[in-house]
Amino acid sequence: MQTIGVIGSGTMGSGIAQVFAQAGCDVLLHDQDQAALGRARRGIEASLGKFVEKGRLSPADRDAALGRLRPAAAIDALGAADFVVEAIVESFDAKHALFRTLDRVTRPDVILSSNTSSISITRLGTATGRPDKVLGMHFMNPVPLMTLVELIRGQATSDASMATARDLTTRLGKTPVEASDYPGFIANRILMPMINEAFYALMEGVGTREAIDTVMKLGMNHPMGPLTLADFIGLDVCLAILEVMHQGLGDPKYRPCPLLRRMVDAGHLGRKSGRGVYQYGS
Repeated sequence: MQTIGVIGSGTMGSGIAQVFAQAGCDVLLHDQDQAALGRARRGIEASLGKFVEKGRLSPADRDAALGRLRPAAAIDALGAADFVVEAIVESFDAKHALFRTLDRVTRPDVILSSNTSSISITRLGTATGRPDKVLGMHFMNPVPLMTLVELIRGQATSDASMATARDLTTRLGKTPVEASDYPGFIANRILMPMINEAFYALMEGVGTREAIDTVMKLGMNHPMGPLTLADFIGLDVCLAILEVMHQGLGDPKYRPCPLLRRMVDAGHLGRKSGRGVYQYGS
């Protein structure tokens, strides 16, 4: 497992590429948007620079990690990968189409993993001729700092594929935890209803945004309140996950809050748009 293909150069894809490069792997980072690849490279360089400033990484190790990172403009370049992690938009149709392509361009023995936070691994596996080698590898944001990786076993995923993913996760210095293939898996099955309920509490005037976040920080010892966390994740991402859970589990308790849906419709997506529950920037 020396050459890792990472598809998608957004926040998650960049973070995943960075941790693999730091762990000594050669990384092929692919994105259809060439400008996005340039931004990802600069972002990774800045992130590694912070590790150097804090004494957690030597300048030589930073330079070595950057040297192992290669942009891949064409997806066919992933033919050289020994293992693939997909980190594109949280859309079943987009991921399904990508897995069909990956099945064509990668070697038959290569494991194809998805960083999806809620979408069925079993269904993604049907896009390929190797469902036994398709699994979920759900990193937490920010990837370079968070140590958990949720590993999701699809209906057809083999024990050997899961063992390879566990070993690779450990090589990254992270902790693998296995989850079954249910909507939301473990992390979001618990987290998203809490965030959704915080939006209901805000919509119904139970408390202000500051009050809701403060109660969860000081009363439950959470590092940040659920509304601040939603802004950090992206309100559109939260909505997409809740919709997958609501549809997949069929339980009304997962119904997305109308306020959350209205904010997404208005383009108030959180930190990335400059405005969500809170406002950011000038």
